[in-house]
Amino acid sequence: MFDKKLLQEQIIEYKNNFLPKWWKDEKYKWEAVKSFQDNWNIKAKDFADMLKRSLAKTGNLLASSYKFPKGRLIELATKNPDKVRKMFENLFDENRNVIERILEFKSEAKSLNTSINDGKSHYQGENAISTYLWLHYPDKYYIFKHSVVKALKNVINYDFTIIERDYDNNLKHFYALYDEICNIISNDKELTDFVKEQITDSCYPDPKYKTLTMDLCYYMAMNAPKTKYTHWWFNTDAHFLTKFPIGEEESFSLFTEKGNYRHYHNNFINVNVDDILIGYEAGNVNKIVCLCQITGKDENNIFFKKIEDLQTPIHYTEFVHSSELSQMQGYPYFSGSLLRLTNDEFYFIINLICEKNPQIDLEKLLKYKNNDNKSEQTYSETELYNKDKFLSEVFMSSQQYDKLVAVLKNKKNIILQGAPGVGKTFAAKRLAYSIMGECDKKRIEFVQFHQNYSYEDFMMGYKPVDNSFILKHGIFYNFCQKAAKDATNGYFFIIDEINRGNMSKIFGELLMMIEKDYRGTETTLAYDGSKFTVPENLYIIGMMNTADRSLAMIDYALRRRFSFFEISPAFESDGFKQYQINLENNIFNQLIEKVKELNETIKKDDSLGKGFCIGHSYFCNLKKEECTLDRMQQIVEFELLPMLEEYWFDDNGKVENWSNALHAIVK
Repeated sequence: MFDKKLLQEQIIEYKNNFLPKWWKDEKYKWEAVKSFQDNWNIKAKDFADMLKRSLAKTGNLLASSYKFPKGRLIELATKNPDKVRKMFENLFDENRNVIERILEFKSEAKSLNTSINDGKSHYQGENAISTYLWLHYPDKYYIFKHSVVKALKNVINYDFTIIERDYDNNLKHFYALYDEICNIISNDKELTDFVKEQITDSCYPDPKYKTLTMDLCYYMAMNAPKTKYTHWWFNTDAHFLTKFPIGEEESFSLFTEKGNYRHYHNNFINVNVDDILIGYEAGNVNKIVCLCQITGKDENNIFFKKIEDLQTPIHYTEFVHSSELSQMQGYPYFSGSLLRLTNDEFYFIINLICEKNPQIDLEKLLKYKNNDNKSEQTYSETELYNKDKFLSEVFMSSQQYDKLVAVLKNKKNIILQGAPGVGKTFAAKRLAYSIMGECDKKRIEFVQFHQNYSYEDFMMGYKPVDNSFILKHGIFYNFCQKAAKDATNGYFFIIDEINRGNMSKIFGELLMMIEKDYRGTETTLAYDGSKFTVPENLYIIGMMNTADRSLAMIDYALRRRFSFFEISPAFESDGFKQYQINLENNIFNQLIEKVKELNETIKKDDSLGKGFCIGHSYFCNLKKEECTLDRMQQIVEFELLPMLEEYWFDDNGKVENWSNALHAIVK
């Protein structure tokens, strides 16, 4: 069924990483079971309230960027408690076949949801329903997660392939697999004793090790080789990266001098040409010293070139205790030569690098971000740029452009919103250029918000330096000062993922000062008591994805201070149509027509809408000789279909139909 030797290797890694970082973040699973057991009462008078309390600690087990099973189920229970109560009674009836119960619960949820008819999805798939079973019977069941089971195929050579819509067979094999793994780890006294030591009164004791089994499988899946990683941490010996110049190609072997595989050697297999490497020298240096880029690979080596030297290297002590890196592979000693970086880890490090090294062009690095812009065109700083130039690059009508400029000039603050792939980031910088009348990069600043971004990063705060702390100004403070010294010219502060940040936390007392009517008005800063103003010649351009359902409710403070401008897929624009004509590719044209049909389906879907449409940027920046069948197959397979699987996670039939339709064109 699977390779037990590989499983043992994974168990060893799991034990080595369990403390302190893994348990700290995953303990909530044991706490979720305990909370459910303490609060569950099927006969509760206020069933919806009881359900809410029972599921209170489930966290992302029952909520994600696209799925909200817990929240929706509580809504359904509020509107029809008796129906939902009965659904749970049937689900927890151990006298019946478990798979029949799961499918029945899903069907009843869909029926109840349809009767309410408020345009929302019910979100009650096999993953959520198996979670309810696990919470109620933690000594018997596990959470079924398609992606985890699928990943185990590559980690421990699990020999069963998940078959779409074959629920009976899939669930039967899933439970059999986890039971076999559970039997193995139950006999690992070192592991079980180790976990028992971590269990506190707030946790379910997990006597049958079912939750432990589930957590181990999740750990294995999270560390499984993936199809593509864009960003990497490149860990080398002291002075290796500083000895050769920018642009020179070098090689690095996946074998040590003794002929052994390097730690995490599987990562070498997963690099791709153009991937970015954060260059870190260990030994007696312990600093991030440069940025590199993958240029190729063979069976034994990766090839790369240096693209940036850091004028101010970043020492180990400046980031080693950062919570943003606490889940990073190899943390905290960064053991291993090539380590995976998540997007959050990459952007945290890049922001740190750019803060210390302002000569680095941040947007040049951010162009590798998921398809939200075309590849960067280089402009000289003296090159003129106007409306016509903007319209030749950004697929937008002349009337839309005029409206966009007028809104920004009037409000001073604007948010470009739209589905992934409509070119928001690409358009933002060119909008600034067009208003400036020239390509002056010095008058543009770029930053990306995230959940941990703070006032200290943005405005000012105390940062550790050697053995003490000093007050340092943040990126917005410095840019405002720069703009204030050049009042006759416009300056543009561009914020990617603006709705991911906590606006009150980031702007602090400046939240009012960015409003047009308060520009130029002095305020007293909290940290040092100094006077500060947001200059009138500074414009703020934010970007946000309307397809990010986890952020659908925008903070009122954000809405009050910004105008919102919708950027839509531009397949019907004159610019895109001319682009199609220039490619002279019939298959490309057929694919675009099918995507336009797909967008119409998405628009009419009550749980989606126009904010989830497929953007044109997925198909941009192709030259005639690059518009090959292979490239179009890649777009379909690795960019469009994964998104559709997220959109219609509870409707495999619809995903399958569109998969067949798209594949029929690029077969």
